[in-house]
Amino acid sequence: MILFRSASCPRPIRLREETRRFAYDSLNGKYGQELQKSDHLTLRREEAQGLTRYQLYDLLISKIAREAPVRVIPGEMLAGSATLKAASRHIIPVLYENGERVMDSVSHTTPGFDRVLREGIDQYEARIRARQAEPCTDEEAAFLSSLLNVIDAMRVWHGRYMAAIEDEAEWEALKDVPFRPARTFREGLQSLWFSFAFCRLMGYWPGIGKVDRMLEGLYQADLARGAITEDEARELLAHFFIKGCEWVTLEVCGSGDGQHYQNKVLAGQDAEGRETAGTVTRLILEVVEELPIGDYPIAVRLRADSPKWLMELVAKVMRHGSGVCSVYNEELVMRSLEEYHYSHEEAAEFANDGCWEVQIPGKTRFGYKPMDAYILLQRDVLHLFDSETVDYPDFDSLLEAYFAAMSKDMERFHAVADGQITDKQPASVFALLEDGCIEKAQDYFNGGPIYNVLSPHYGGLPDTANALLAIRRIVYEEKRMTLGALVDILRNNWEGQEPLRRRIAALDGYFGNDAPEADALCGALVRRFIDLARAVHLRNGILRPPGISTFGRQIEWKDARGAHAQGKKQGEILSGNLNPAPGTDRESATAVIRSHCSVDLSRLTCGTALDIKLEPSCARGEEGLAGIQALIRGFLALGGFFMQIDVIDNSELKDAQQHPEKYPTLAVRISGWSARFVTLDENWQRMIIERTAMETI
Repeated sequence: MILFRSASCPRPIRLREETRRFAYDSLNGKYGQELQKSDHLTLRREEAQGLTRYQLYDLLISKIAREAPVRVIPGEMLAGSATLKAASRHIIPVLYENGERVMDSVSHTTPGFDRVLREGIDQYEARIRARQAEPCTDEEAAFLSSLLNVIDAMRVWHGRYMAAIEDEAEWEALKDVPFRPARTFREGLQSLWFSFAFCRLMGYWPGIGKVDRMLEGLYQADLARGAITEDEARELLAHFFIKGCEWVTLEVCGSGDGQHYQNKVLAGQDAEGRETAGTVTRLILEVVEELPIGDYPIAVRLRADSPKWLMELVAKVMRHGSGVCSVYNEELVMRSLEEYHYSHEEAAEFANDGCWEVQIPGKTRFGYKPMDAYILLQRDVLHLFDSETVDYPDFDSLLEAYFAAMSKDMERFHAVADGQITDKQPASVFALLEDGCIEKAQDYFNGGPIYNVLSPHYGGLPDTANALLAIRRIVYEEKRMTLGALVDILRNNWEGQEPLRRRIAALDGYFGNDAPEADALCGALVRRFIDLARAVHLRNGILRPPGISTFGRQIEWKDARGAHAQGKKQGEILSGNLNPAPGTDRESATAVIRSHCSVDLSRLTCGTALDIKLEPSCARGEEGLAGIQALIRGFLALGGFFMQIDVIDNSELKDAQQHPEKYPTLAVRISGWSARFVTLDENWQRMIIERTAMETI
């Protein structure tokens, strides 16, 4: 019998042994490693000569549909596979003969797969042809023709699978979808998978969206007429998850092997206030409770009055580790979206970009700009990297100087955002599935979707608050030294000042300890950032909802930053997202949540994430299960936005560094994605290990 690891307790067994074997093989890289034989297709330079952008793009899409290997795995229940490995590198997987990429692809968007299930792709073709009958510029005509080429390519790829499939039930499920509306649960799941896999084959990384809402009605209709059982539906859903592991290779690749932005969103209320969590929601969570598949991170929309069974099942999934499940505070997210001028009906449809940034699926072109808020303090206010003498007469003057630097930084952001509507890159694969593009005859990057977003994302705000707290105490309150003297010490990376460095590092009350002083400072920084971002709501067609994130960029930023006023040396990895810096959160998980939620997140419309890392002892038994639920309920009550809890044994992670062959499927939460720990490089492994593992709830 195949058994899968768990951080805290044995996993349940519900699925057939054949399905569990399929999962085991997939998670251990069997199918991903097969892609070594089919990395990419090749285009000769002369084939591209004289072609317009859309002609070249159409050539690539058609070539992939005709020539990419078709893979049918014995016993699988869903057809379709993204069999070109280069697609997993975020490019269209056709390269020139010298290995140079021809075109990039797109991610951070959840297309309207729900509409595909309801209407079928044939209806999309009818809409395109109707738009072609209206007046069009040459550019618009080329774009609409490119959309039809995508549909033609999908038909070619579909036909190749229909010819290859031998299993009658699998053939029957694929026969009509995704071109016609799905009529059964299996057709719906097959339509969703085939559309998703087609995007991935073309190098696009789509989020998936609200899977349970798409499938619940089909499941209930099948159940009512005796066409399916609960166990059969669970097996089909398990195959959907397992198929999503087809790019697992167990190769070391920086941020891991799971960063493909294929998030699912479950549960939550619809626009009429009805809870949508149902049997499909439960079955999906049961699948990932049994199988440690973190390749589809799941975000569950929760409220204080969410069903008790749902809250308990989320906690059960979380306690096994692997970082599979996270939660949105649905009430706060919807309120923030409506306050940002989305309608109530649109807000009720929120999902994410395949990571955790909030968007309206099927209607949004999304991008974000990562920015380091902490470097502003070091570079522009303290002048650590030049010889300028700094002297602010009081702490308020120092803080105002920081706010001025932030204001200039945000002016630069808004100038960048102003130029985001562009025709630089065809993206017809995604544009086909985004409302607005057909009607406007405009591509994904050219203003086609209903909502066009570039979100400013600051990282390093907790570090800025901690540094300001240390400066206020040492320089302005205790008057142990001048600010200039402290800056000189930092320029020399604390050389010869080890006792002082240790004393400052050990100060009580850094962010993450439910300490009012640090929490208030961080809150003030976030408020000013939100005000500056929202100073421009919509300009040049671009919305600018603010968010706070790092997505691991604290690793990249560490070498550009200097030594730290809060007692850390240059090169240390600091805070991620809106989390405490490693080692500064010395209290409990509850204290971390209180600090995080002390910041008003109600206007942070794109969102932020709180990462909670628990020792396995916190998650064991009924007490551990109740503790995780208490953390979730507290997070909701205190006004959090999005939280991801992982259960990790640091001793196991350190052993995995030394003996990776023992832990091929050990998955951990990174940020908006999970990955096999052994596929992270040394810096990313260090970041995960250095996160404080809470021993108490």
